[in-house]
Amino acid sequence: MIQKEDFFIEANRVEGITEEDYLRAKPYIETAQAFAQTTYQSIYIIDYFKKNFLYVSDNPIFLCGHSAKEVMEMGYGFYLNHVPEAELPMLTELNQAGFSAFNATPREEKKHCLMSYDFHILSGGKKLLINHKITPLVLNDLGQVWLALCTVSLSSRKEAGHIEFRHWGTSQYSVYTLTEHQWIDQDEIKLKPEEKEVLVLSAQGYTMKEIAEKVCKSIDTVKFYRKQVFEKLEVENITEALSFAINYGLL
Repeated sequence: MIQKEDFFIEANRVEGITEEDYLRAKPYIETAQAFAQTTYQSIYIIDYFKKNFLYVSDNPIFLCGHSAKEVMEMGYGFYLNHVPEAELPMLTELNQAGFSAFNATPREEKKHCLMSYDFHILSGGKKLLINHKITPLVLNDLGQVWLALCTVSLSSRKEAGHIEFRHWGTSQYSVYTLTEHQWIDQDEIKLKPEEKEVLVLSAQGYTMKEIAEKVCKSIDTVKFYRKQVFEKLEVENITEALSFAINYGLL
C-alpha cells in the first residue's frame, strides 16, 4: 500500500535546513502567490525537508473540495485520497525516476530542468485528468532539491502518463517509459522558418487570412504549416503551441 513516505526517497534526503533558511524562503512564497493571481493554474511549493507543502494556491478546480489550507495540512495525503489507487504506483515510480534525472544533471543546470506528466484526480465523484509540472526552486548546500515549484493545469491529453524531462529554454528532452522503466532521449524538435513565422504572427493576434496575406501564401498552406507545428509539438491548439515553443526556445 502506498504511503506518504514513499514520495520522499533517500537519494534526495535533505538535511540541515534552519529557521533562518525558511525566513529567506518567504520571497519565493510571495512570488508564487503573485503568480497564482495571474493564472488559472494551481501553484504549490513542495518542501522536501519537512516533507510537506510550503504553499498551495487557492484554486477550487484542483483542490477537490478542500481549501488551500486543508491541502497544505494534508500534504502528500492529498494524493493518497484523491488520485485513483491504480495510478499511485505510477506517481511513486515517477518520483524515483524524476530524482534520478535531476541528480544526473549538473548542479548549475538543475534549476533549469522541468518534469511534466499527466494523472487523474478524483473531484466531486469525477475523474479529472491534470498535467503536473515540477521544477527545482531552491537547492541545499549539497545541491539537493529542498523546495520545488509545481504547477497543475488541465491536461490536453486523453490518458495518464506522457512523462517528460526537459531542459528549460532548449528543445532537448527525454521521455520516461512505464514499460521499460527508463528515460529515453528524444530527437530535438525543430521548426521550419515558415512554421515559426505562422506561430509568431498568431501570437500577435492575426487571423489565418491575415497571416496568409502577410506571408504571401494561400490559407490552405498556412493551415498546413499550423498543422505541422501541432503534430511536431504534440499539441491541439495555437495557445498550447505558442506556450510550448516559447518555453522550450523554439522561436
